[in-house]
Amino acid sequence: MVYITHLSPVTDAKKIGFTSLISIVIGSQIGSSVFMLPSELAGYGYYNVMGWMITGVAAMLLAAVFAMLANYFPKTGGPHVFVQATFGETAAFYTGWTYWVISWFSSTAVIITAVEYLLPVIGSNSPLLSTTLQILLIIIIMLVNLKGVHAAGHTEIVLTVLKCVPLIIIPAIALLYFNVELLDTAPSIQTQQPLSIMSELSLLMLWGFVGLECATAPAGSVINPKSTIPLAIVLGTLIVALTYLINSIALMGIIPADVLKQSSAPYVDVSQILFGGDWYILMAIITSAVCIGTLNAWVLTSGQIALGLAQDKLFPKCFLTLNSHGAPKLGIVISCLGTIPFLLFLNASAIRHIVEYSGIAFLFVYLICAISLFKYELSHHTGYFKQLIALLACLFCLWVLVNTSTDKLLISTVFLLSGIPIRVYLMRQREKTLQVTEHA
Repeated sequence: MVYITHLSPVTDAKKIGFTSLISIVIGSQIGSSVFMLPSELAGYGYYNVMGWMITGVAAMLLAAVFAMLANYFPKTGGPHVFVQATFGETAAFYTGWTYWVISWFSSTAVIITAVEYLLPVIGSNSPLLSTTLQILLIIIIMLVNLKGVHAAGHTEIVLTVLKCVPLIIIPAIALLYFNVELLDTAPSIQTQQPLSIMSELSLLMLWGFVGLECATAPAGSVINPKSTIPLAIVLGTLIVALTYLINSIALMGIIPADVLKQSSAPYVDVSQILFGGDWYILMAIITSAVCIGTLNAWVLTSGQIALGLAQDKLFPKCFLTLNSHGAPKLGIVISCLGTIPFLLFLNASAIRHIVEYSGIAFLFVYLICAISLFKYELSHHTGYFKQLIALLACLFCLWVLVNTSTDKLLISTVFLLSGIPIRVYLMRQREKTLQVTEHA
């Protein structure tokens, strides 16, 4: 394989446009969450509807935050770029490192869910087969992304189109058989305080919107990024929010909560109820493809995150190397191979924990980005409306974090703290370089 360095520009022929970008925004959000959360949220009744509405509004606020930041700083890398512009290098490193590492960990839930939906079709529940398929899947997605952003973007368009089948047809038909009596709240939920319930739901539901910022990462490979990226983020997130709300209501109104809670593949179950026969097989395959679309979007983003960090001298220079397709090889390979240890030791029963810890870590990233925007707007006197959006986004993140248990917060900080050895190493290398230069 021929390699070129980061100094070689990505030509327009290899760049992606609005269609690919909005597919990435939708694809990075709609994945394992929409197929896994119905079971996790069963029993919350009407609180589910309220939760999706509140979290949907919060997601739109965060989308607006990243849309404005992308307009101000249209540069490859994503969140760390915005933080570096307002808080400096150290804060930018830990933001970028946390965002990069959590992308490996959170991808584990997506991979596990994709394979879980396929196993009934295959007719086997063998743990060995499941793990083998999971590893094979991440390797295939890695190879696709090594073909470059252009190839990954076009792949995402196809996979996003496939998502329309279960997420539009299923709820449209399910609403015809909607039973309002099935929306009753479980007794264990009724004993909790409403504010506590909404906070708990927001943390779980936020997982469904994680990835709304993905379009900011490949900015250097996007045609007209200052206008394309903000539009893709806002419109894509709006589509996702409406999709979640409609699908959640539809499934809760056709499957009893106690049955839904025990289901490992809710959309397969609802297709069996609605259509009977072997239609569930097709639904399982499509659902798995949806999860694969999310995985593809996340791997694409992970490579761009590492590339952007290296370009800003926050990662080792080896991450700057691009292959002949313009893909950041090392960032993609490490991101993909980094998920394998998690796949070897985690299974479907751990998905909720993956979602919660990942969601908290992403909230830290979203919070500092919202604070960065607020600081930028204040210093540049851009107007009270933009400042209000940034402030409301900050308040939402803080509200969820404050109402999260201390043990979950502490465990989630491990992702940030794991970057300390890397940061120390890079600082020492920089000091050595400066000493050699001074002596010369």
